Amino acid sequence: MDVLNVLDKLDQMEVFFEPIYSADEHSIVAYEVSGRIVEGETVIDIATFTYNEDVPAEIRAEVEQLVVRQAIEKIIGEIEHIDLYIPCNPNLLTIDFGESYFSLLKELVTEENLHHITLVMNEYLFATDLQQLHHLIKYIQTYGVKVALSNVGAHSHLDSLLLLEPSVLCIDVDQLSYNKWGNQNYVFTTLRALALKMGASLMVSKVDTIYQLQHGWKNGARYYKGAYLEKPSKDFVPRDTLKPRFRDECEQFIATEKKLIKHKLEEVKLLERKIISSVETVIPTSKQADKLIELANQLQDYAFRLYICDGEGFQTTPNIRWKKDQWVVEKEALRKNWSWRPYFLENLLKMRQEQISDLSNAYSDIETGELTRTFSMALPNNEYLFIDISYDYLYEHNIVN
Repeated sequence: MDVLNVLDKLDQMEVFFEPIYSADEHSIVAYEVSGRIVEGETVIDIATFTYNEDVPAEIRAEVEQLVVRQAIEKIIGEIEHIDLYIPCNPNLLTIDFGESYFSLLKELVTEENLHHITLVMNEYLFATDLQQLHHLIKYIQTYGVKVALSNVGAHSHLDSLLLLEPSVLCIDVDQLSYNKWGNQNYVFTTLRALALKMGASLMVSKVDTIYQLQHGWKNGARYYKGAYLEKPSKDFVPRDTLKPRFRDECEQFIATEKKLIKHKLEEVKLLERKIISSVETVIPTSKQADKLIELANQLQDYAFRLYICDGEGFQTTPNIRWKKDQWVVEKEALRKNWSWRPYFLENLLKMRQEQISDLSNAYSDIETGELTRTFSMALPNNEYLFIDISYDYLYEHNIVN
């Protein structure tokens, strides 16, 4: 990028507003600001320029603030009715401890309307002192200004996510690609859980198809932006312009998801009935290893490992594990303790008091690396049976998750 070429053409820069839609209102709740210089077929994104470390920081800061100024001045009469997401390079913000940037905001926006402003920071490109940024952001947030971290994903640093207390975590839709889902699932699940703990919302950007919209909706995203919904424009568009279409599509998503959930619940109940029937027939105990092997033979179509623990989480039997087309006894597992696992003891007490069985959420098995779910139930004499379900069965019956 030719720096002088960009600076020479700053008077040609135009501000664009990209609508942000919410899944709960099905309407526009905010706009994200970008600055562009358009010359024929050539489009220069000012955000790319402001993150270009080859350009002196002071120049980049001035250019970024020019985008912010033009955007707010253009819609100053609307700021009390809509939220505005504005660019904020954190590496530039700390040059003067945020004084010039925040002074600009206070000049253009009255204090009672600062809560309509959200600073968009590219988390992937952080190159500043995190503690210094933390103190600066905390000060700005006392005025009601919010923070959105964009480009959050597998590369993200949890310390920066937690320290800056963002209101929104923005994920590019390609991280929800079906082809990448096996690799990205844990990343997204972790971010979703983290957002929930922090009280932050998830946003999916670059939504180009209804499939991507559905995938984001299915996985807990509250906000959406992208060409499928509305392209960036020089002007605001009516708040409810897509409300009927968005609502209809969400109703389709809901109907599809309810069918999937119903199917999964039926499959899980069927699996539970099969296992419980076999357990009641065999009546396994830790004192009779042959009973556990007999049970394993009955569960060969579903399970790849069985064992029994006592009420403190100590394993009282070896593992009975399916290996090389036969059940083998793994004595080295005897007397291992599993109480360190999250919710382990709580689940034992719940199963005992309420006389119920439990099927865990999906997780990766430590030894095999494959996804599994563990079925557990209380036995007589303060013992508990654990049965690890094979990935093949989970996949075939669509109950992996």
